[in-house]
Amino acid sequence: MSRKQKKMLTRILASAVLFALSFLLPLSGVLRLFYFATVYAVVGWDVLWRAARNIAHGQVFDENFLMALATIGAFVLGEFPEAVEVMLFYQIGELFQSYAVGKSRQSITALMDIRPDYANIERDGALEQVDPDEVAVGDIIVIKAGEKIPLDGVIIEGSSSLDTAALTGESLPREVAAGDDVISGCINQSGLLRVRVSKEFGESTVSKILDLVENSSSKKARAENFITKFARYYTPVVVIGAVLLALLPPLLLGGSWNTWIERALIFLVISCPCALVISIPLSFFGGIGGASKAGILVKGSNYLEALSETEIVVFDKTGTLTKGVFQVTAVHPDTLPESRLLELAALAESFSDHPISRSLRQAYGKPIDSSRVSDVEELSGHGVQARVDGLLICAGNGKLMDRTGVQWHDCHLTGTVVHIAVDGCYGGHIVISDTVKPDAAGAIAALKQMGIRQTVMLTGDARAVAEQTAGQLGLDSFHAGLLPADKVARVEELLEQKSAKGKLAFVGDGINDAPVLSRADIGIAMGGLGSDAAIEAADIVLMDDQPSKIASAMRISKKTLRIVKQNIVFSLGVKGLILLLGAVGLASMQAAIFADVGVMILAVLNASRALKTEAA
Repeated sequence: MSRKQKKMLTRILASAVLFALSFLLPLSGVLRLFYFATVYAVVGWDVLWRAARNIAHGQVFDENFLMALATIGAFVLGEFPEAVEVMLFYQIGELFQSYAVGKSRQSITALMDIRPDYANIERDGALEQVDPDEVAVGDIIVIKAGEKIPLDGVIIEGSSSLDTAALTGESLPREVAAGDDVISGCINQSGLLRVRVSKEFGESTVSKILDLVENSSSKKARAENFITKFARYYTPVVVIGAVLLALLPPLLLGGSWNTWIERALIFLVISCPCALVISIPLSFFGGIGGASKAGILVKGSNYLEALSETEIVVFDKTGTLTKGVFQVTAVHPDTLPESRLLELAALAESFSDHPISRSLRQAYGKPIDSSRVSDVEELSGHGVQARVDGLLICAGNGKLMDRTGVQWHDCHLTGTVVHIAVDGCYGGHIVISDTVKPDAAGAIAALKQMGIRQTVMLTGDARAVAEQTAGQLGLDSFHAGLLPADKVARVEELLEQKSAKGKLAFVGDGINDAPVLSRADIGIAMGGLGSDAAIEAADIVLMDDQPSKIASAMRISKKTLRIVKQNIVFSLGVKGLILLLGAVGLASMQAAIFADVGVMILAVLNASRALKTEAA
C-alpha cells in the first residue's frame, strides 16, 4: 500500500469511528450539524476540492461533482448521517479501486526493474561504473555474477547462465558462452562475462521494451473509447434528470419538495458511473499486465481487443515456425573447389546477420578478414552481392542468379540452397537445412481449436522446403518463393477473405517481414531473435520466440474481452434498475450507495481477474 493510500485509510478509519460515536453521543441542533460537518470534512474534503477545481477548469460533470452535489444536498435537507455515510462508502470504494489498480500495475512496472543502473567498463586495469548511455558500440563491458546485462552485445570471453524471466517469462536459465549474442535486461547468474557492445543503449532491447510498455496505455480499445464518450454525455444527462425529478413532480403534482429533492439526490448517487469508468480500463490494463508476465508485450489495449477477433493467422517460416538455426548439410561445387566455394560464400555474407549468413560463416570456421570484402549490397528476397578480393560474388537463391544472368541448376536435396556466382560464372551451391521449433505443431493445433479459420505460411524459401514444413506442422496452405512485396500481395488477398469484423494476424521475425507486419490487422513479432525493424513494426512482441505464445495471447485477449462485457452489462443493468426504483421512491440512500460503491467494488474485483492469466 502506498503512502497516499495509507493516509486515505487513516482518514476513513477516523471518520468511521467518529460516525459510530454519533449514535452514542447526545447531539442536537447546531452541535449535531457541526459534528457531522466535521466528520464529513475529515473523509470528504478532497472530493469537494477536486469538484471545485474541476469546475474552475470547465470540467463540471464528473463523479466528484455528483458526490459533492448529492452529499451537500443531503446536508441541506437535514439528512446529516446519510451525507456522511454516502461520502464514507464512496471513499472506501475509491481506496479499494486505487489498491486494485496498483496491484494490476505491478506486473508491468516490474519490467522497469530490467532497466540497468550502470555498465562496467575496464579502464587502466580497473572496472569503472558508467551510465549505459555513455557506452559506445564496440566497447567491451564486464558483467559480473548477479548483475543485469546493460546493453546488447556478443560474448567475447566467459560462459554463464542467464535469467531471462523478466523478458520472456521463461523460468529456465539460458546457457551462453563466447560467440553468443546476449540482450540487455537479462541477469547474469554465474560466470564473469566480457561482452562487445553491438547497440547503443537507446537502441537496445531493454530500452525498446520499456518504451513499448510506457506507451501501451495511449492506444485504447473501442470499449475504452466508448466508455470515455459515454461518461461525457451520460453525466450531464443524469444531472439534468435529477433536476427535473426534483422540480417537476412538486410543481405538477403538488408533492412534498423535500421528498422529491431527496429522491433526486438518491438518483445522483446511483448514477455515478465509477464502476464503468474504472473497471473497463482496469480490465485491459490487467490483460496487458498478465500478458507481460507471460513474456508477451502488447503495445496497446486496441491490439488486445483485435486479437480476440482474429480469423486468419499468417506465418513467416524461418525464425518463426523454424528455429532459424541453419547448418550447412552439403556443398556441391561446380567450377570451384569445395573449400573455395565455402570461403567465398562466407566472406560475401560476412556483413549480414541473417541466420543463413551465420551458418555459412560457422561452416567456414575461420576468422573473417573483412578487409577482403567491399561493396556489399543485401538484395531483399534474393541474397547478397559483394566484392571479395576484387571478384564480384553473388550469393543467394535462383532469382538472384536469374537477375544476374547466370546459368544455374537446382539441387536434388531438400533445404535452402545458396547459389554462388563469381564474376558472372556459376561456381556451385551450398545446401542449408533448418529445423522446426518444438512447439510449432502444437501452436498450430491450439489455434485451430480456438476457432482460427485459416493458418497460412508465407516464405521466400524454395517450394520443396516450404511444402515439407507445412505438411509437418499441419498448416492449411502455404506460398513459397516470395519476395517481401509478394508477401504483402498475398496478405492483401487474405484480407479480402475474412469477415467484416474478423482480423488477420501476421507472425514474423525478419527485416523483410516489417512491411507485412505493418499491413496486417495485427502484427506479431518474435522478440528474442527477431530484428529491430520487425519488433518496431509489430503490435505484439513474443519475447521468447515461441509460436505457442500466440494461442496464449489469444486466450488472454478473449478472457479480457469477456470480463469487459460482463462489467458493462452488470454495471448498466444494476444501475438502470436502481435508478428506476430511486425515481419512484422505492430505493433508499443505502441502496444508492450499493449501486455506486458496491457495483464499483464488484466490477473492479472482476476486472482484476484479467491479470491472473495462464500462459500455457
